[in-house]
Amino acid sequence: MTKEENPLRKVCIICAKGTIEDVYATLVLANGAVMEGIEAKVFFTFFGLDAITKKQMNKLHTGTIGNPAMRMPGGLPFPSLLGALPGVEAGVSAMMKSQMEKLDIPPVDEFLEMITAGGGEIYACKLAMDMFKLTKDDLWEDVSDVLTVGDFYGMCGGTNTQIIFT
Repeated sequence: MTKEENPLRKVCIICAKGTIEDVYATLVLANGAVMEGIEAKVFFTFFGLDAITKKQMNKLHTGTIGNPAMRMPGGLPFPSLLGALPGVEAGVSAMMKSQMEKLDIPPVDEFLEMITAGGGEIYACKLAMDMFKLTKDDLWEDVSDVLTVGDFYGMCGGTNTQIIFT
């Protein structure tokens, strides 16, 4: 079959990590889907909940320890031990956010607004919410619902659907 005969119709994206790089990968994929007319459902679980928790959503950090892809200016590998030094993670996160601002990449809350305005749906994981003692009031106001993983999977069926784990 060709792409034209069998187009992607729905993406269900699961975000389980709360670092800038993981959350923004999720947001870029979801926004790209809605911009292409593809149905998008995003499920935030475990530390990914930080992306939709009002107090945390615009305070995300870059993972500096144990990140083998981390590079210093000039492309040299970033020694993981440096990430443990006081202020390094904050500095790297500030640099990352600065680079994103230069590229006109919106903050998390604005990105979520773009996704929902385009018809995308945002969900929180009930298990993770219970584990972290969060309530729906702790979440960004346009979160569609708090679901079990089974409920989320129930929404992810259908022909031409992909489940993406970021």
